[in-house]
Amino acid sequence: MPGWLPELVAAVLAAVLAITLHEAAHGYAALALGDDTAKQAGRLSLNPIRHVDPVGTLLVPGVLLIGQLLTIGRVDGMFGWAKPVPVAVWRLNNPRQGMMLVAAAGPAMNFGLALLAGLGLHATAAVLEPSLSPDSAGWVYRFLLLSILANLVLGLFNLLPIPPLDGGRIVAGLLPERLALPYMQLERWGILVVIALVFVLPRIDPAYDPVGWALNNVILQGFRLVLTLTGNGP
Repeated sequence: MPGWLPELVAAVLAAVLAITLHEAAHGYAALALGDDTAKQAGRLSLNPIRHVDPVGTLLVPGVLLIGQLLTIGRVDGMFGWAKPVPVAVWRLNNPRQGMMLVAAAGPAMNFGLALLAGLGLHATAAVLEPSLSPDSAGWVYRFLLLSILANLVLGLFNLLPIPPLDGGRIVAGLLPERLALPYMQLERWGILVVIALVFVLPRIDPAYDPVGWALNNVILQGFRLVLTLTGNGP
């Protein structure tokens, strides 16, 4: 077995779980707030296939992966998205507040999963490690650490205040209506704005990477915080 294969499996599994439960959380939150659109569409599911978007989950990450390997010989960053969970805003009990809560449910799920992975480190040491080979125990530890990282990256990235990211919808719910409506009109350009900020501008000028700088610093502190809160830190 190639030495890189277990690492790849751990990383992919951590990312798939983070994305799947993030999307399911949106649907369950909408259902709790009065909208069963996601339920009727079969999106209240832990089956990752139901959340795959052909462009955002397969095409864009695939192009980025192959393009980076062919041009620079390594993968510096990846970007993609799952199929958005359908939400009928007008069916929510309180549309503006409800949409804000539905949007917040995804990142909240990711932060909860990061904490669970941190607690899982203790369970692995106490229960699994004595009965597993060193290689198997090491893989479980690596998977849990990657789960913390994947959930922090996904949760924090989605909190960027750019529609259609969750952070953009949260900001729209907090703004006065006269400002929220034009703000949400940015949604049609949101993905292009994100791609420009995350990938294009840093390639033009490596010194200009505000999103990367912010995420890297916040994620580092978040990782330390998760370890501390779960009793794994100093």
